[in-house]
Amino acid sequence: MSDSPSFSLSGFVIGAPDPRELADFYRRLLGWQVRDDAPEWVVLRSPAVGPTLAFQREKRFRPPVWPADGDHQQMLMHLDIEVDDLEAAVNHAVDCGARVAGFQPQAHVRVCLDPVGHPFCLYVG
Repeated sequence: MSDSPSFSLSGFVIGAPDPRELADFYRRLLGWQVRDDAPEWVVLRSPAVGPTLAFQREKRFRPPVWPADGDHQQMLMHLDIEVDDLEAAVNHAVDCGARVAGFQPQAHVRVCLDPVGHPFCLYVG
């Protein structure tokens, strides 16, 4: 018998200078719906069952640098997003406001940067 409590991952939180702006980018990118909307906190939910994606205001936000160089803010985590068509997904991400990162470490993955600089990866599963 385990003394460990039960854990269930319910969501991910991303820091942003303006939570509403960044949430709107991911809403358009992923096609998710807004569940909670406040000036300091926005939550998106997937139409499918799964964790939420929340955005929290960070007053002293510093965008991460990709790839990390040791002298600037490093990313703390990133999102991996499975797609069915990598080229179409990259084009859609750019249309939503993303930038394709200059450094691409893998041929079958595209590292993109969201409007405030968080890296995320698009890949075909």
